[in-house]
Amino acid sequence: MTWVKLCGMTNLEDALVAVEAGADAVGFVFYEKSPRNVTVETARGICAKLPNGVEKVGVFVNSDCEEIRGVVVNAGFTAVQLHGKRSLESVWRDPRAALDCVGVAKLVPVISAEELIPKQTGIAIRRRTTEDPFAILIDAQVNGFTGGTGTKFNWDATKGMIQALGLNLPIIVAGGLTPLNVSEAIDGFHPFGVDVASGVEASPGKKDPEKVRAFVRAVREYDRKVS
Repeated sequence: MTWVKLCGMTNLEDALVAVEAGADAVGFVFYEKSPRNVTVETARGICAKLPNGVEKVGVFVNSDCEEIRGVVVNAGFTAVQLHGKRSLESVWRDPRAALDCVGVAKLVPVISAEELIPKQTGIAIRRRTTEDPFAILIDAQVNGFTGGTGTKFNWDATKGMIQALGLNLPIIVAGGLTPLNVSEAIDGFHPFGVDVASGVEASPGKKDPEKVRAFVRAVREYDRKVS
């Protein structure tokens, strides 16, 4: 089944709706410029009330290892998503295993679809980490920043490249996904997972329960159709 992550959680109600709908993971953003930015205390309170089987992902933008680890340990995250050059380089240059470096073993580096070269990307990621990442998240780049914009990248131009990269590494597709187009994305890219934030919101930082349910339902219906 396709792994489903609902990102940008800011309150317990939204997180519980995501879990009830069948999401595999929820994400918490630590970036002051984002309308979905949360405090460690808020994230910790939400994570404590979620089932153990749900992946709790801390999303970090240009943070170093020590900063990430401090948040991860305090909030109770089970995975880390890395945006921005500083975050990636800090982890890649650290000789320690991910568990010692950032407090969790599961890493999700974020790369830009616009700069994707499958073979070179896969080699670079494997050479720079002490272990294979949990998955690679591919998102659109807008104004020099990758991810978090709710913008769809060029699916037609990148389909072959993403499929090729996915033969060697688990791929998560993000960027402009909605309940109406997520099945098309899965059909085109055959990813390990999909990630959505703004596409299921009523307003920035607040989820629309019906959109959340519709998104997960669309994924599961596609999975059943092709199984």
